[in-house]
Amino acid sequence: MEMPKVDPFTLAKKDRLIARLSEVLPEDAIIHAVEETRAYECDALTAYKCPPLAAVLPRSTLEVSAVLKICHEMDIPVVPRGSGTSLAGGALPTADSVILGVARLTDVLEVDYDDRIIRLQTGRTNLSVTGAVEADGFFYAPDPSSQLACAIAGNIGMNSGGAHCLKYGVTTNNLLGVTLVQMDGTVVEIGGAHMDSAGMDLLGVVCGSEGQLGVVTEATLRILPKPEGARPVLMAFDDNETAGACVADIIKAGVLPVAIEFMDRPVIRATEAFAKAGYPDAEALLIVEVEGSEDEIDEQLEVIEKIARSHNPVELRRSTSEAESAAIWLGRKSAFGAMGQINDYMCLDGTIPVSELPVVLRGIGELSKKYGLDVGNVFHAGDGNMHPLILFDANKPGDLELCEEMGAEILKLCVEVGGCLTGEHGVGVEKRDLMHHQFNPGDMEAQLRIKDVFDPKWLLNPAKVFPLDVTAARRG
Repeated sequence: MEMPKVDPFTLAKKDRLIARLSEVLPEDAIIHAVEETRAYECDALTAYKCPPLAAVLPRSTLEVSAVLKICHEMDIPVVPRGSGTSLAGGALPTADSVILGVARLTDVLEVDYDDRIIRLQTGRTNLSVTGAVEADGFFYAPDPSSQLACAIAGNIGMNSGGAHCLKYGVTTNNLLGVTLVQMDGTVVEIGGAHMDSAGMDLLGVVCGSEGQLGVVTEATLRILPKPEGARPVLMAFDDNETAGACVADIIKAGVLPVAIEFMDRPVIRATEAFAKAGYPDAEALLIVEVEGSEDEIDEQLEVIEKIARSHNPVELRRSTSEAESAAIWLGRKSAFGAMGQINDYMCLDGTIPVSELPVVLRGIGELSKKYGLDVGNVFHAGDGNMHPLILFDANKPGDLELCEEMGAEILKLCVEVGGCLTGEHGVGVEKRDLMHHQFNPGDMEAQLRIKDVFDPKWLLNPAKVFPLDVTAARRG
């Protein structure tokens, strides 16, 4: 996977660029020494690295606008960056680009409990949104596993979800408005403190656009009253396919849990050693959580547990305390970190119809044997958002390439059963060469035309989302 080489004339522009940026930003907001730019050479997809030409850390929408206007005039590509937690290379720089980080855009601008909205700058972390309103009995629903670190800007860029998206939806279902700065510095307001704005659904276009259309500096988000109560139940099974079939049956029964999470044996063992969550040692584990009043919780769990028993679980355990519930979720939230302690891995992100879970889990097992690479499965089973972790040795020549080849086959399988290449991590650089597998030429052309309108020079987040041959042809 190659990134475009730096234009030989670009380095000559650097001094002029830094001088112009210094006119609109304070000194501590511009990072251009080579040894310092290495802090921005990759995101959470650490297999690929490339130091940028420079990085900037503006503190306001006006500063973002000024930076983009300068880069637009100088034909300097810009890579928007939230917290750098992207697992698909969404914030990977090119050597001729400027990283525009939103880490200093962290202010809460407005909270309105009557209308149930919060307006804030998008460098704020996901978890801190709930932190700003929980004392008053509210919360922000989308909860990616990286919510302690990931920024709202990145959540909007990738349309992130999380464990509780089965009931509450992903970012797009909780996003009401944005302040978007276009590549030429133009500031536009889209949506607002209300649902379903008139006209075209531009908010839906921006959410999930992976920094291709502009930089989102402010967002208006939906906040919700905390539920009266919530309780998870653990279900352990002898094989992955049975667990997948159980998920499909729960969904078919018409019960709407707040979350259904899946882990297989490698992930269960790594997570238990790491977080001591009290997980059983089984081939597959489901965490199913419901919420409401005590009577509502009991009624829902009785239906769910009846379905689980029809699949002969090796263990079925309902949480009996807040401490036990917290431990169960700590284990799930720690899964990626726990696996990282024992092995290098690549985390995929394909989405499939829930009814196809048994088929895809079986297919992943077959591909694991074919390539000789172990796989740990941990994912949001309720909405079919798969996260296979392919284990490999980063120090073994050829292992990364083998891992990528296997990952491509898994993602193609997701598409073939009626799913798509990504649920919440985005396309980034990881899946850009697979876009032709999901989209026909007409579909691709529609996406390219939207990019043309918002960013005619194709300077925003280069070498992402679209295959490189398409990008090269578009830029002329």
